[in-house]
Amino acid sequence: MKIVIINGTEIKGCTFHIKEIFLEDLRDNNEVTEFYLPKDLPYFCCGCKNCFFKSEEKCPHAAYVMPIWNAILDADLLVFASPVYALRTTAQMKSLLDHLCVHWMVHRPDEKMFHKKAVILTNAIGVFNGGAQKDIATSLAWLGVTDIKKLGIGLMEGVIWDELSNKRHNYIINKTKKLANRYKKAYHVHMGIKVSLKFYFTKMMHQAIAKKETTLSADNQHWADKGWIKKNYNN
Repeated sequence: MKIVIINGTEIKGCTFHIKEIFLEDLRDNNEVTEFYLPKDLPYFCCGCKNCFFKSEEKCPHAAYVMPIWNAILDADLLVFASPVYALRTTAQMKSLLDHLCVHWMVHRPDEKMFHKKAVILTNAIGVFNGGAQKDIATSLAWLGVTDIKKLGIGLMEGVIWDELSNKRHNYIINKTKKLANRYKKAYHVHMGIKVSLKFYFTKMMHQAIAKKETTLSADNQHWADKGWIKKNYNN
């Protein structure tokens, strides 16, 4: 199994330790590729819309974004690890998700995403992990991922890993390893009903728009090339 890890921070703190615990029993028999943000994507989306109107390869940050996207496409399991900042995911994680929006169902989805597994690992000083998880899960769902599992850790005692009590460490380790055990054996992911509905309704949208176009937009050309909509309505 190929695993891609997207780390929402370069700091080797609580998020890093939770991610390492998750990977502890998975590293030996699987191929693991990691990206650390913002090192591996140091730029925010600038809103130029080159990806939408032309190609994602025309993004001014394509040299950073495309290796991450290609690794995601090649992986079986995606792991997004992020601390909670201001009740949300980190800005650098959001920046990656913004760059990947071109591959949302309403634009140019890739069918490889329909069969992937994803895990979202977050931690907060308290119990409020939901906002950060939603940021990531929403994007994954629109990218076409059905199998999404979330683990939110409430640190409760502080934000420094070595200062947490042994009791808290054991609690975190047990919860994280329990989730990791789910991925020790390979299993096939089927396209879920929510993703199927998104695909169906966006397909209808693309068909309706393409019918009015004399030259297909980049999005509709993608759908036509995939055989998901009729190649050309005007001939």
